[in-house]
Amino acid sequence: MKILICSDGSEQADRAMRLGAAIATSANAEVTLFGIIETASKSDIIRDSLQRWQAVFADKKVPAELITKPGEPIAEIVKRTEADNYDLVIVGAVRKEMRGPFWMSSKAYKIIKEVKPPVLTVAGETSTIKRALVCSGGKSYSDDAVHLTAKLASVFGASVTLLHVMPELPAIYAGLPRMAETADWLLNSNSELGLTLRRERDFLVNDGLNAEVLLRQGSVLEEILRQIRLGEYDLVVTGTALSRSLRTYVLGDISREIVNRSNCPVLVVRSQEKPGDPRRRLGKWWS
Repeated sequence: MKILICSDGSEQADRAMRLGAAIATSANAEVTLFGIIETASKSDIIRDSLQRWQAVFADKKVPAELITKPGEPIAEIVKRTEADNYDLVIVGAVRKEMRGPFWMSSKAYKIIKEVKPPVLTVAGETSTIKRALVCSGGKSYSDDAVHLTAKLASVFGASVTLLHVMPELPAIYAGLPRMAETADWLLNSNSELGLTLRRERDFLVNDGLNAEVLLRQGSVLEEILRQIRLGEYDLVVTGTALSRSLRTYVLGDISREIVNRSNCPVLVVRSQEKPGDPRRRLGKWWS
């Protein structure tokens, strides 16, 4: 597993380094510590921070390459991920208040959109993962997210919850009875959704993880955010896709709001499979 951890020398970047060190130590990962120097005045701060963390990784017997580059952070991170094949990019995420809700810093948000590998944004002080929530769309495009979640959950011995939200019925059907299906009923059915969720759950269980499936009905975003609050998760996993018209990644409305409004680390995993892609079968892809 190859991990790129980006730093601007800030306190939140240090928190991302701390979680990255925990992941890399247990996963026997190769690590690149990457600092982008926007102004000469920050040069010493960033280099000192990276050298300090390189020593921490060395103490943990984790090989950590140190690279610094002058330039614009987003562009340099994109170049770095194009120059090498990383399985995970980790960045610190500063949150700022804008008229009530909290929003991700613009730099972290642009990194999520523009780099190809999965991105783990670290907000707050999380240094371990014990409970993970995967927002499953109930389609095969969620497979990559389940793959990487299984890897991270195995590192920490975390439990995993697969959450699927059935959208609310249109108002014209408001008088009909509420959905009677339960997660157990769905998992035992031969519907496409049931088969997909069962395959994802079984993949996690067969990897030795404690996994459950939750089924909800209502506003998709509100039900996801409610579950995040109730479950006190250390990690939330969501997805995004490559724009067909632009060479960039776009976050759908749901994923964007999860990123902006979650108070814990959020892992964004892109779906970039092609028809016939063997990853659809949920085989392990990491080494």
